[in-house]
Amino acid sequence: MGWLTEEVDRINRKRMRRGWIKYFFLGGITALILAAIIIAALLTVSEEFSVSVIRVEGTIVSGNVNGNGYAGSEYIGRELRAAADDPLVEGIVLRVNSPGGSPAAAQEIVRDIDYAKERKPVIVSMGEMATSAAYHISSHADVIYANPDTMTGSIGTIWTIFDYSKSLEDEGVSVDVLKSGEKKDITSPYRSLTDSEREYLQELVNQSSEIFITDVMEQRGVNRSIIEDARPIRGDYAKNIGLVDEMGNLFDAINAVSGYS
Repeated sequence: MGWLTEEVDRINRKRMRRGWIKYFFLGGITALILAAIIIAALLTVSEEFSVSVIRVEGTIVSGNVNGNGYAGSEYIGRELRAAADDPLVEGIVLRVNSPGGSPAAAQEIVRDIDYAKERKPVIVSMGEMATSAAYHISSHADVIYANPDTMTGSIGTIWTIFDYSKSLEDEGVSVDVLKSGEKKDITSPYRSLTDSEREYLQELVNQSSEIFITDVMEQRGVNRSIIEDARPIRGDYAKNIGLVDEMGNLFDAINAVSGYS
């Protein structure tokens, strides 16, 4: 009986070894198939989504908004950082079609562009317009594409203040204002600016403009005399003076990403 028991155990062990070999072999084949599928999927995704196109369309403002004529700095910044940190993204194209907007919002986006540039190429494709604050953010890209009739430039700061006091006076309407400081209602539309207030606001505009102009000069290496009058500039002339690098549309910019990565 001892001999029979030993023989049965030997046969069972042999069967178990064959079973493990079979399962190991089948498991290895399955793993290889799964790996091949995953690699193929990653290659497909990488090829299809290797360039992230982020749109800056409308007036640039602070906040998490996108659409209805506004491009929010928080939204744009989040998109830039996500693309910069995505290992499947080869490069970023900012499609800019904006008349500008808030200097502070542009400064926020600039920081996010600089963050992205440390990780992968950032190329700007200008649409029909990329002026003022929209040019400010564009100037921080690695390369700028524009069309010959893209309207760009307008490198400066503006502050528009309305004065309805004469109309209110004609209508017999008076406005009483209670304020804690002499200049608390300095931009009120119900009265005219005093000379000292106008001088003070002009100083603020000049300081903001100086930051803008200085930054563009550092980024683009252009002469101050070319841009300090804040005039709008056509795309082809912008290329001649160094504000734009290449003529081309969105797809030209996308195709160019691989050359800068």
